[in-house]
Amino acid sequence: MDFRNSTDLDDNKLEALLLRHTQPHKHERLRVRVRYSRGADFSGSCYYRDALIYVNLGRHTAYPYAMGTHIAKARSNRTHWWRENYRLILADAYQLVLFVYLHELYHYLIKRAGHSPRRKEGMCDRFATRALVDYHGCRVVDHGGRLVGRALWDFQDLAAFVAAAPKEKRIAAASVREIPVTIHTGADLDRLSLWGTLLDSSQRTRPRPRGCR
Repeated sequence: MDFRNSTDLDDNKLEALLLRHTQPHKHERLRVRVRYSRGADFSGSCYYRDALIYVNLGRHTAYPYAMGTHIAKARSNRTHWWRENYRLILADAYQLVLFVYLHELYHYLIKRAGHSPRRKEGMCDRFATRALVDYHGCRVVDHGGRLVGRALWDFQDLAAFVAAAPKEKRIAAASVREIPVTIHTGADLDRLSLWGTLLDSSQRTRPRPRGCR
C-alpha cells in the first residue's frame, strides 16, 4: 500500500490500522491519502482506475462522533420506501478515518470482484460497521440512543459478495519430514547393555594386527 497522511494523526499507527483491516485482500497497487477536509466532518472517495482512496477528516470534528449510516434494512409500502437512521458511535479520529476508509475499500473490492459499485452504500456501511463493532467495540444506536440488535443491520454475506476480488497469496508452511523413533522397553535395554558389554570385551581381546602401534 502506498500510504500518505497529512493530518496530525500518527502515521505509523494509522497505516497499521488500515492495513490490518485490508487483509487478506491484495493491496500493493492501492494508494491511500488521508488529509483534512475543507470544512465537512468527513468525506471519502475512490478512484477505481487509479486504485486511489481519499479520506478527508474535519479538523473541528468532536468525539465521540455519532456516524449516521445506511445499515438498517430498507422498508417500503405502496408509495415509498425508507430506512431507520442507525448511528455508529466512534470514539476518536482514528476510528472515523477507519470507517470512511473501509467504506471506500468495499466499493473498490466490489469493482475488483466484477460487480457494479453503484447503489451499494448500505453494503459498504455494513462492511465498515462490522469491523468497528467487532474489533473496536463501537456501539450501534437508533435515533433515541438505544442499542440496536445486530440482526437488524448485519444480515448480508459481505465476504461472499467480494470473494472474487484478488487476495494475498498465503505462504504454505514448510513440510516437516517425520523421523520414526523406536522406544525400547526395559528388556530391550538389558539386551542392548549385554551386547555392548560383549562387544567391548571382544575388542579388548582381539589380537592387534601386525605393523600397528
